[in-house]
Amino acid sequence: MSLHELLGPLLQPAFHVGEVPTTWAELLGFVTGAVNVFLVVRQNILNWPIGIANVILLGLVFLDGGLYADAGLQVVYVGLQAYGWWVWLYGGEGRDRLPVTRTSRGQWAGLLAAGAAATALLTWALSGLTDSNVPFWDALTTSMSLMAIYGQSRKLLESWWIWIAVDLVYIPLYWYKDLKLTSVLYVVFLTLCVAGLLSWRRAFQAGREAPAAATA
Repeated sequence: MSLHELLGPLLQPAFHVGEVPTTWAELLGFVTGAVNVFLVVRQNILNWPIGIANVILLGLVFLDGGLYADAGLQVVYVGLQAYGWWVWLYGGEGRDRLPVTRTSRGQWAGLLAAGAAATALLTWALSGLTDSNVPFWDALTTSMSLMAIYGQSRKLLESWWIWIAVDLVYIPLYWYKDLKLTSVLYVVFLTLCVAGLLSWRRAFQAGREAPAAATA
């Protein structure tokens, strides 16, 4: 069986919203995506393997919808998800839980410079090499998502602010591209990101207070 024959059923309609079909890949991407972000909020390490399944499914959805940078992003995500999985396992002292930390000025400078460069490069590539009708927005969300997933892998508190900004762009973008269920998924993501920001902020504060309490 070829790869196309194996993956083809995932791109078949599971149901329709009006006249717009929703594929099985988009439906399964909705479910795994919601579970993935919920587990990230809870700092549960199982978010990483579920996240890998999610990005593979969404990669098919975006490729089918003509969002080529987003589709390519999912390939990069697989590697970043594996990296994040490893860091959460071994990034602390030994196998201790990786603590939530703040993003340093140096990290912000590196992230913003890399994000701006990636956005410019991807916009140029998508405009000249593909038939994308949203090259800048596709490039911008791709670059910002890479910034956010890096921060998530390092448990940087401000990664949630980047995710929130990305989701505010993704929601209308996916609706415009007739990916209605995925657009709704990102509304769910937005809500979970706010919850994640509050949860990780509490964890950060608890981490700062614990040493002080131990020495008191």
